[in-house]
Amino acid sequence: MRRVEIFDTTLRDGEQSPGISLSVEEKVEVARQLARLKVDVIEAGFPITSEGDFESVSRIAAEVKGPRIAGLARIHEADIRRAWEAVQWSDRPRIHTFVGTSDLHIEHQMRSNREDILKRAGEAVAFAKGLCPNVEFSPMDATRTDIGFLSEVVAAAVEAGADVVNIADTVGYTTPVEFAAFLKELQERVPGLKDRTLSVHCHDDLGMAVANSLAGVEVGAGQVEVAVNGIGERAGNASLEEVVMALATRGDFYGVEVGVETRQLANTSRMVSNMTGYEVPPNKAVVGRNAFLHESGIHQDGVLKDRRTFEIMTKEDIGLEGTNIFLGKHSGRHALKDALEELGYVVEGEILKRAFVRFKEIADHKKTVTAADLEAIAADEVGSFEGKFVLDSFRVVAATGRQSRAAVTISHAEHGTFEAEAEGEGPVDAVFRAVDAATNIKGRLTDFRIDAVTGGKDALGEVRVSVEFEGNEYAGRGLSQDVVEAAARAYVRAANVYSAGRVKSPWEAPVAP
Repeated sequence: MRRVEIFDTTLRDGEQSPGISLSVEEKVEVARQLARLKVDVIEAGFPITSEGDFESVSRIAAEVKGPRIAGLARIHEADIRRAWEAVQWSDRPRIHTFVGTSDLHIEHQMRSNREDILKRAGEAVAFAKGLCPNVEFSPMDATRTDIGFLSEVVAAAVEAGADVVNIADTVGYTTPVEFAAFLKELQERVPGLKDRTLSVHCHDDLGMAVANSLAGVEVGAGQVEVAVNGIGERAGNASLEEVVMALATRGDFYGVEVGVETRQLANTSRMVSNMTGYEVPPNKAVVGRNAFLHESGIHQDGVLKDRRTFEIMTKEDIGLEGTNIFLGKHSGRHALKDALEELGYVVEGEILKRAFVRFKEIADHKKTVTAADLEAIAADEVGSFEGKFVLDSFRVVAATGRQSRAAVTISHAEHGTFEAEAEGEGPVDAVFRAVDAATNIKGRLTDFRIDAVTGGKDALGEVRVSVEFEGNEYAGRGLSQDVVEAAARAYVRAANVYSAGRVKSPWEAPVAP
């Protein structure tokens, strides 16, 4: 069977989702899990955008083995050189360079013309190929590009040595039948494509990213670009788990195979959700919590007799069969480390030490600590490890009919300890105002969500917030059995992301495909 490679862009396009800004440690942890998932390519980031992105791509290239590690670059030599400096540490590096090719992008985004773009595209691929043995080229907004001009650009990239040509439906404009016909015509116009890998990168603005990606596979695409849980710019990317399980479940129709370890899909989905703060909708295909539940009596009866009556795949196929991990207050650090590794988290050193302290605190109040609790603890500690601000303590006074008052003590890695008090319309508002005063960073809460990690009165509370600082939104996540403390931790986390400057900066560059 023909092999289709899975190119994961969770750490690049996925991280461009509003409010998501992963730390270096979080990106490395997600990349390790993607390697366990056995994706073929990890697009680790856009190295020239910031020092943080450059560091994370470099570390992933050096530390994560198995998948090819790609760095994104515009068709500028400085971008391409910076991408190479980051990915060169990988055993299997790739430079992925791109340029807008539709007339809209050329005129309004690039301030250029077709002749210039054609020339620069070929030169960029040749320059990248002189640095890196494996190069991918993407014409951005390809599906709204005149097919004649697109063919010229693709032919130039192929002639310059591009190993992969990726056709990007950057704004989710095309439809499956139209996309298939478009790709077939492109292959006819550019015979050299048969000796290269044809890739597709589809966005979900009209809800057709997965369908369009599969249409691409039908007409010969050898690589599909996807993101875990479908996260990404605007409405997101094609969902990794949906594309993979469609190809695996309907191998009879597509006639292709993928190398993904599907039993790692559930773990990967939960990790990315925990790290990014983006919840998985309950009715999400493949990995949503309702994906294998049956409410109708007729469905329940059928499933009890033979699951195949109403299930085309099993929860075991994606690793959703559950785990028998249960730890108690007498469990040691080694047991915690082993349990976390089984769940996909490789934590060591200071992060493991901090996770163990949190585990012990929680275990003192809970009879057993479940796998869901452990995942939440690991994600919380990995995410907060690099923060300069640490919530040391807080105190809240609240009563009916009067404003709440909060006091916080926050330490800073470089500037010592700060204390502040504030009043607010309830305990959470008061704590947030006190954090503002202590950090001297004024934020505006734009979203607040609270959930229980597990059931029961002793469940951990998980709070996710979005906070606006200076016009940009930053996400934070906090965990505690005290929901006010969880809210405070989440707010401090958002302040840390802001103060570290890890959100995408308003630099002058086109949106990537």
